[in-house]
Amino acid sequence: MDTGGEFQPRTVEEVFTDFKGRRTALIKALTTDVEDLFQQCDPDKENLCLYGFPSEHWEVNLPAEEVPPELPEPALGINFARDGMPEKDWLALVAVHSDAWLLSVAFYFGARFGFDKSDRKRLFTMINDLPTISEVVTGMAKKQGKEKSSVSNHSSNKAKSNSKKGSESQAKYSKAMQSKVEYENGFEEEDEEEHGETQCGACGENYTTDQFWICCDDCERWFHGKCVKITPARAEHIKHYKCPSCSGNKRARPLQ
Repeated sequence: MDTGGEFQPRTVEEVFTDFKGRRTALIKALTTDVEDLFQQCDPDKENLCLYGFPSEHWEVNLPAEEVPPELPEPALGINFARDGMPEKDWLALVAVHSDAWLLSVAFYFGARFGFDKSDRKRLFTMINDLPTISEVVTGMAKKQGKEKSSVSNHSSNKAKSNSKKGSESQAKYSKAMQSKVEYENGFEEEDEEEHGETQCGACGENYTTDQFWICCDDCERWFHGKCVKITPARAEHIKHYKCPSCSGNKRARPLQ
């Protein structure tokens, strides 16, 4: 099993990059790939763990055999509770344990390579600026984003409201095309300010200037193209985009 131990991050920035890769992988498992996760977590199997790797890939597997393990281990036996509680509650529970595991791995590296007080504080601040996996899975990240947007009277919300009153489908298609152009040519500062509070409906991360985004015509949530497997080239041919949740894939949508 790939433990992610071939490369050992030694600086705050390297540990944070490792953290983000594992976090992205676990969010995928608990949102867009949840059907696959559900099938793999068979209660009839032995104790299983959910692993996230820096490469943004996830895996359900048995715990490491070596004692002590090379890295802290995730929660053991998540599969046993799969059929014993509502799916929404099960996913929320796994998300909480995944958050705890991510922190333990990050600060294991910090302890192993002698991070001092200021390094530990800086690492935690960088981590704390991201929504937790639990917030993304339970929908809290989206709710918090809406609250911030309401307080600041976000300009992008005005644009969405106006476009909905007009030709909604065409407006959303135009936005997708605009995102494609911005992705290829580089975002401008004023666009960064306009979308700064927007969060991806899949991974919960804030709008950034170096990635392609697309907006769902039904629920009006924005997504990283990579999170919903939509490329800029493919977006050109989509006039009415539906995210995994709105397209009817029950297990693929983030929990509300």
